[in-house]
Amino acid sequence: MHPGDFLTLLSPLSGPIVPIESVPDPVFADKVVGDGISIDPTTRTLLAPCDATVTQLHAAKHAITLSAAGGVELMIHVGIDTVGLKGEGFTALVSQGDRVSAGQALLEFDADHILRNAPSLLTQIILLSGETSAIVERASGVATAGASRLMSVGPRRKAADDAQRASSAGEAGASRPPPRATVGVTSAVVAVPNPHGLHARPAAVLASEARSFAAAISVELAGRNANAKSVVALLNLGAGPGAELRIVASGSEAARAVARLVELVRSGLGEDLSAARATTAAPERAAPASPAPAPRAARATDDPRRLHGVSAAPGLAIGPVCKIDPLAVEVEEHATDTEAELARLQKALSHTRLELKLLVAGSGKRAEQAEIFSAHLTMLDDPDVITRAEVAIVEGKSAAFAWREAVMSSYRELAGQSNPLLAARANDLRDVGGRALRHLAGGDEAQAAPAGSVVVAETLTPSEVVRLADQGVAGLVSVLGGTTSHAAILARSLGVPYLVGAPGALLDVEAGATAVLDALDVDEAALLLRPTDAELDAYRDRLGARRALRARQEAAAAERAVTRDGVHVAVLANIASADDARTAVRLGAEGVGLLRTELMFFDRATAPTEAEQTAAYQAIADALGDRPLTIRTLDVGGDKPLSYMPLPAEDNPLLGIRGLRIGALHPTILRSQLRAVLATRVRGAHRVLLPMVSSLDELLEAKQVLEEERRRAGSPPVELGVMVEVPSVAIQADRFAAEVDFFSIGTNDLTQYTLAMDRTHPRLAGRQDALHPAVLRLIDATVQAAQRRERHVGICGAVASDPEAVAVLIGLGVTELSVSVQAMPEVKSKIRELDAARCREIAKAALDLGTAAEVRALLSPGARPG
Repeated sequence: MHPGDFLTLLSPLSGPIVPIESVPDPVFADKVVGDGISIDPTTRTLLAPCDATVTQLHAAKHAITLSAAGGVELMIHVGIDTVGLKGEGFTALVSQGDRVSAGQALLEFDADHILRNAPSLLTQIILLSGETSAIVERASGVATAGASRLMSVGPRRKAADDAQRASSAGEAGASRPPPRATVGVTSAVVAVPNPHGLHARPAAVLASEARSFAAAISVELAGRNANAKSVVALLNLGAGPGAELRIVASGSEAARAVARLVELVRSGLGEDLSAARATTAAPERAAPASPAPAPRAARATDDPRRLHGVSAAPGLAIGPVCKIDPLAVEVEEHATDTEAELARLQKALSHTRLELKLLVAGSGKRAEQAEIFSAHLTMLDDPDVITRAEVAIVEGKSAAFAWREAVMSSYRELAGQSNPLLAARANDLRDVGGRALRHLAGGDEAQAAPAGSVVVAETLTPSEVVRLADQGVAGLVSVLGGTTSHAAILARSLGVPYLVGAPGALLDVEAGATAVLDALDVDEAALLLRPTDAELDAYRDRLGARRALRARQEAAAAERAVTRDGVHVAVLANIASADDARTAVRLGAEGVGLLRTELMFFDRATAPTEAEQTAAYQAIADALGDRPLTIRTLDVGGDKPLSYMPLPAEDNPLLGIRGLRIGALHPTILRSQLRAVLATRVRGAHRVLLPMVSSLDELLEAKQVLEEERRRAGSPPVELGVMVEVPSVAIQADRFAAEVDFFSIGTNDLTQYTLAMDRTHPRLAGRQDALHPAVLRLIDATVQAAQRRERHVGICGAVASDPEAVAVLIGLGVTELSVSVQAMPEVKSKIRELDAARCREIAKAALDLGTAAEVRALLSPGARPG
């Protein structure tokens, strides 16, 4: 394809054409991977849209990448979240490296199988080479496979400011402001409203918008300035909350650029400022990973073998030390052919860009990974880093050496930031740099680590954490990094112990030496080097005991949880997906006591359709068999906003429009969800749970809506319950018990509202304890009212997963505990150790105590026999 030519793409399938913005997956709808078109297929054979080479056939066979004339790169992705099918339902008809002709069959798929096991069959045709190509024409209506013109692709026209890129980027590291006497210079001052300042996400939004203007734009702060089109340069400003930025622009679009960027900064650069003010940590309900421990400074120790740090992901590991560095690649420093080296750099960046886009598209429902790799795409195109490398190449350095030095220079600047949120983004830049460097150095494989090893490094990037977990490492330790970093988030979700903030002496540790990583205690987390035989034996005994205990608990998980004096306590699971349901059944769940439906509403451009919800609920019901399923209606608002559901600004969102009140504000969403719930075929007990109820009026209105939808659908009755999260419900439990079939006590919010402590507040969250006697008295009042009406009571809050709290809960008369999936074997084991009569004595004593600490002391093993 020569400049000015266009590549015509034929439709690979027959069916209605759907705008990419309407695809129910934000990765595609937001064009994170690239622009394109979607088709709702009526045919089952995928055809090549043009003459091309198959550059990649995904292992799951659901996606294929093609390279066509003129450097056009395409990806065809069959269905939504189909990577999880692992190839089932797909038959590849070509192989990687094959040359194919327009209209040639690429693969076949079983539409019925996909629709039963995936959210949608919508197929996306995505232009990956958006940096050099653009869609200049696209079809609409209904396409015919191999015959209809789907879209035309042409060379992208360079913006007027491309010619200025080197000079404007070169000014990014300068300490002086741009000349004020330049004709056409426009400037304005704006304060940063974001609670965490100009961190990675808002900086990326600002840089992306700045790049769309034909203007040289810089951002000044306290005598320093940064290229507004560079994420790294913006982060290096270290702009905290309230910082006053001066945005300066020159060029044909200077005035328009400044006005737009000022408007963006004032609006929060894509962040929900009201929600951000209300929460400074990931809320328990919205995060599948364990909550991040509060950062603590590494402390000195008298034992030089013990390197203290901060537990970013809890656990215990023993193994040989393995040292890695993503940028530790042997490269030649000098080169003679400048043009060839510049071309090598651009080719490596192009390959890395494609690699990251495929990682984003393949993330499926793992929203955390998709978001992280999307951020890496923005950093890869950072003009400051690229220009530094290009300047070094012109000065005679090789592309690999120049790129590594440019990345390391920017990395050190970011890592030196005093703001830990900004410093943590240095890991992301190092990750991006390592990916591109492997392409430049000719190495396709990242550094490997032996299974069972303890990996130590100056820093660990998100990609490395995922890769090392797949390789089966025992634990991770790094000098840099924080508990809120992307790497820490992934380590917790993958169950790999991770220690951050270790002293610099870590980098001198001998590779292969045996070490013990003890990240179980936040205060005493450390890496023990050169353990003595006695120490090693003690840790091995401890680790072995933990594993053996867990194995025994899992082996007995299928057995009912019955106390020693014959009281059965049902142990159900808190889940968010069909995968969770299957794992819960394997670990002994007697049903689902809480399905958090809101998680399927997050990380989307639009709300899930009724059909999508029904399919998701049905998959869970099928996994449970004849076990009960409790579906909680949408619980958002407060600390859990939805981008596509605007809510009024509130001074205290936790006391505003959230939970069931959302249904009153958006009745169509509530009715749609109730219809999806009623359409689900459940073999066991079928329950609907209403969140954040505070008054009888709210309950009765929702009850009427449920009954109207049930009669309209001709569905059988379902059990109706309310969450006891607000003290008013517990106080009036006798009145509520007359209107519902069951109660589910949400101790997280009940504790928050009883003690008047925001559970997301960084200084107060640690003081909240659901075992506070005031909270226990509200639980007791709820149980007694329920017993008088013969209603059952469950607890689904975090305290139900705390083995030490089980005794007092049983003693209060709670007959159902809904716990986190991984906690079920331990909780069931704990119940079997208890005597219900003794638990009642403990509960009675606990109600008369004054503090949560006194209740905890009462429950300690030494304080209560049996």
